[in-house]
Amino acid sequence: VQLQASGGGLVQAGDSLRVSCVASGHISNRFITGWFRQAPGKERDFVAAIRWQGASSLYADSVKGRFTISRDSAKRTVYLQMNSLKPEDTAVYYCAADKGLITSSTTDYRQYHYWGQGTLVTVSS
Repeated sequence: VQLQASGGGLVQAGDSLRVSCVASGHISNRFITGWFRQAPGKERDFVAAIRWQGASSLYADSVKGRFTISRDSAKRTVYLQMNSLKPEDTAVYYCAADKGLITSSTTDYRQYHYWGQGTLVTVSS
């Protein structure tokens, strides 16, 4: 499985941005795809996750109501729509994938075997 993240950029606080993650290789409906982010000097934090089949999704409390994760199965792409961005959302955003269901362990980056290269999102105040 290969993942390609894109769509990052420089925006102002309150703006919106959508990042994308295109999957290739042997990815099936049993997979979940998650978005994580890592700010300089900080640990990699969970943002959101979605399963390739069904409606299951999960969000970090810090982004609930502002971010939306979605997928386009035909394009093998998972999107993260980010609205009302804040300076504290500044980070490198990574997409990750692995087999499984949406559970409490979905928020643990160590559960994911496949990772994209990351895309930088910078939110200025």
